[in-house]
Amino acid sequence: MTAKERVGVVGLGYVGLSVAVGMARKFPVIGFDIDQYKIDQLRRHKDSTNQFSAQTLRKASIQFVTDTDKLRTCSHIIIAVPTPVTAQYQPDLSFIENASKQVAGILTKGTFVIYESTVYPGATEDVCIPLLEKYSGLQAGKEFYVGYSPERINPGDNVHTFTTNPKIVAGQNKTALNGIYKLYRNVLEGYIFQASSIKIAEAAKVVENTQRDINIAFMNELSLMFDRLNIDTYEVLEAASTKWNFLSFTPGLVGGHCIGIDPYYLIYQAEKAGYSPKFLYAAREINESMPEFIVQRLLQWVISEKIPLDTLSVTVLGITFKENVSDVRNSKALEIVNKLRELKIKTQISDPHYTEHGKIPTTPLEKVKPSDIVILAVPHHVFKGNGFSYLQKLFKNKPGLLVDLKGVVPKDVLPKNIRVWRL
Repeated sequence: MTAKERVGVVGLGYVGLSVAVGMARKFPVIGFDIDQYKIDQLRRHKDSTNQFSAQTLRKASIQFVTDTDKLRTCSHIIIAVPTPVTAQYQPDLSFIENASKQVAGILTKGTFVIYESTVYPGATEDVCIPLLEKYSGLQAGKEFYVGYSPERINPGDNVHTFTTNPKIVAGQNKTALNGIYKLYRNVLEGYIFQASSIKIAEAAKVVENTQRDINIAFMNELSLMFDRLNIDTYEVLEAASTKWNFLSFTPGLVGGHCIGIDPYYLIYQAEKAGYSPKFLYAAREINESMPEFIVQRLLQWVISEKIPLDTLSVTVLGITFKENVSDVRNSKALEIVNKLRELKIKTQISDPHYTEHGKIPTTPLEKVKPSDIVILAVPHHVFKGNGFSYLQKLFKNKPGLLVDLKGVVPKDVLPKNIRVWRL
């Protein structure tokens, strides 16, 4: 590649915008999204995901567009659109199918098309390539080239970034692989692994996140058991971690658009091949059950303290799906809030990272009214400042309960009349 060539990026969410900014270090970039509001904001150098500053966007050589025809001049087009699941936990490929059709409509000979969206093994070749060929009239592997390079963007993480993370690349043939490798080699600082096939790269991606899902499920099951045995899970893990090969995982909520979604893609494809992965199903069941377990555990405390439900008040700190991001997609913290409100329990939310306040009303931390229970659901950096001293002001003048879902609050921070419960 030369610096005169252009790179197109389709889909400007967490992944796509990171890819666009990274590619803009060396190449002119056309950033495409169907969301006109998002494009208008990006043109004003505003990133709603809060990943990039206005200065970074201003300096980046990116043209933000909603017109697919602008992609026609690109030598490489990277597709990074969402791949969620349906209400029945089946893969929803509608976004990637629509993106493939749009790209096919402007595809020219010699173009490289690269998918970064997470899919099940075989989806790129069985679903995407046929759509590209059908709607372009061109032959993949000869007139244009297709590859796969799974995203490894970690929202809220300024250390493991698009340019520094190790990367996997794969192509439908040697020409595709070489062209895709050269593109990423121009902008990435990390190691690039060349997979032997697109299916291998697709499978590697879903395995990465499924592994985390399984390990967190194990920690969550330990917390379910130890809660009944009156054993502190975090103290057990602290002791166990003194062994040199003990893996470092902790209990917690598994939401978002990766770890809580990707295992279903692997399950789906395995079942199509005639195998039902019981272990993966069990992990998903445990992690999906945690919000209900937490709410029921709170109700046990309320009963023990003889607090009437009609006077009970709960404060939830953090509703995004993880720390230091604004995204509430598949947020288990928000699921806890909804379950409490279904029980008619008075609940207030404080989350400085959540930006769409009109959809879910939130309260600035300094204006939060004292309550009976405080749930530290998502430990944003702002919630961990000043030695957690602010927490004492969030309780009513009687015994209270702090629910520390990530185990970040030291035990000696709060007065004795405030009980701390953690997974």
